[in-house]
Amino acid sequence: MTPITRRAALAGTAAAVVGTLTSSAAEPAGRVLVLVGPSNHPPGTHEVQAGGRLLEHCLNAAGLKAEVRTDWPADGAKALADVTAVAFIGDLFPPEVMPNRDAVMADLAAMTKRGCGIVCLHYATGLEAKHVSADGDHPLLHWTGGYFATRCTHHKSVARVFQEATVEPAKAEHPVLHGWKGFTVHDEPYLNNYFGKDGPARNVTALATAMLPPEKPKAETVAWAVERPDGGRGAGVVMPHFYRNWANDDLRALILNAVVWAAKADVPKDGVRVKLPELATFKPAAVEPGKKK
Repeated sequence: MTPITRRAALAGTAAAVVGTLTSSAAEPAGRVLVLVGPSNHPPGTHEVQAGGRLLEHCLNAAGLKAEVRTDWPADGAKALADVTAVAFIGDLFPPEVMPNRDAVMADLAAMTKRGCGIVCLHYATGLEAKHVSADGDHPLLHWTGGYFATRCTHHKSVARVFQEATVEPAKAEHPVLHGWKGFTVHDEPYLNNYFGKDGPARNVTALATAMLPPEKPKAETVAWAVERPDGGRGAGVVMPHFYRNWANDDLRALILNAVVWAAKADVPKDGVRVKLPELATFKPAAVEPGKKK
């Protein structure tokens, strides 16, 4: 895929940054790998490659050094030695559906051990029964604090599109909560996400909740963060399903804050806010989903 260069990302008013990270021009605040996994969703939904390019654009504009890839380096441990966070986007947690799964997971284990951050977006938070142990354990549970359990026997998460899902910041003190307010979107925030057989660990913080489903609402955690014993950080945000929702300033700030925080850069008090060009700039198959027949 053709990357949007840092120069292009920073040029013009369309890419103006409201909240930037503390770093010098010569020294980015951290290096982030945006790993895009495969997807077979219809145009306008997921759009993981365009979403990856968009995320790369925003992170570069905000002061990080971001690179988007669809493969894993052959010598991952060496090539990614200075990566401070990996952001995943794709259908299911990408390493589990990549051809070199074992090598990728081994590299990630080494990277997280040295404190590398892990962030998963929407379906990239997902694991199936074949990926986890009988009791639901998986490295992702420890790297990010939770996951979307799809087609699992130990736990049943829920994927459902809601015409209106209102997402509110959690009542907590956390850098990822800086500078964004509650918002309502037509999207598919996953419900009943899995945080372990005993519920969220003490080092896991709910970042955003939604009162869903509408017919029997309860506070569902739709974004969360973990501070790991290895010194690293992780986060999960179970949106956006529809590509057009990247245009939502508050959702985008939530996601950017999470990646910046996971990379151990300081999140500005007003949050990380990058004004986007038109969503079509990032070459999705479609900005809007097709109408169901």
